[in-house]
Amino acid sequence: MATIAFDKITKQFAGTNKPAVDAVTFEVPEGSTCMLVGTSGSGKTTLLRMVNRLIEPSSGAILIDGNNVLQEDPIKLRRRIGYVIQQVGLFPHMTIAENIRVTAEIAGGWSKERLATRADELLELVGLPPSDYRKRFPRQLSGGQQQRVGLARALATDPAILLMDEPFGALDAITRERMQDELLRIQKDVHKTILFVSHDIEEAFKLGDQIAVLTEGKLVQLGTPVELLAKPANDFVRKLVGADSILRQLQYLPVIDAIDQEPEVVSSAHWRDVPSIEAESTLLDALLKLLETNASALVIKDPLQDQKQLGYITLASLNKEITRSRQRSTTPAETRL
Repeated sequence: MATIAFDKITKQFAGTNKPAVDAVTFEVPEGSTCMLVGTSGSGKTTLLRMVNRLIEPSSGAILIDGNNVLQEDPIKLRRRIGYVIQQVGLFPHMTIAENIRVTAEIAGGWSKERLATRADELLELVGLPPSDYRKRFPRQLSGGQQQRVGLARALATDPAILLMDEPFGALDAITRERMQDELLRIQKDVHKTILFVSHDIEEAFKLGDQIAVLTEGKLVQLGTPVELLAKPANDFVRKLVGADSILRQLQYLPVIDAIDQEPEVVSSAHWRDVPSIEAESTLLDALLKLLETNASALVIKDPLQDQKQLGYITLASLNKEITRSRQRSTTPAETRL
């Protein structure tokens, strides 16, 4: 795993009046997923492509585990960073297994036997049985299947960092949702540090541990999905995430809707130290208490059953319920930026 840190990173293209990315500073913790969102032209993709130096910064620094990428050989840098784009870019004359192996072959240091094994491992990881898919060609796959292969290829050398530039943007709504679910499943296994550009705020809420909101090249807010909803930095962020309508909905949704029986953030040894909330409380009550106490979880107790412990609510379970609520109240077209 690796940490990505942006330190006043700036990019101004020749012939322009203002920077495409303007003195952006923030950090992506190792093993987490950071979503880059904002309107078109906000600098999301430019920021992403400066990490692997497909675009060279004008000033500032990008640090991976404390090492400035601007001082590295760009070719060697790209070989240790996974990169997934919307167009996938599979080679039509190569089989699926060959497409996956190609990045590891270029990187060098892999035996033929290990390359073959690695391709099969990655096909299994992305949900494509090797015996059925390794000898197929890209033209024989659907768009969603091709995107899975693109993800497998990006993981071929086991990079610590994965850059994803709207990888699911060209897929239909149903396939896009399936790919999002697949990425969540895969991330639980591989724990990569992911920087992900998206034009879909619902996708950002679903996939992101944190969300970086950009406008006109500037970072206007960085936070978890719940933090952006509860404390938007300005009207732009509030409208972007639909904070007002969601907070109104949370006033009427019971805390039981987001119950989590065994959250990872609470060990059996420490559950007595967890703040409590009553079962008849709303999700808005829970959100405010989580933020007020800075707790990782709240224990839900029923006053009608002698304070019986019913389960927990965490920021993660609350965010899942918020995402479901947003999906119930919006159409796919409304979520696109």
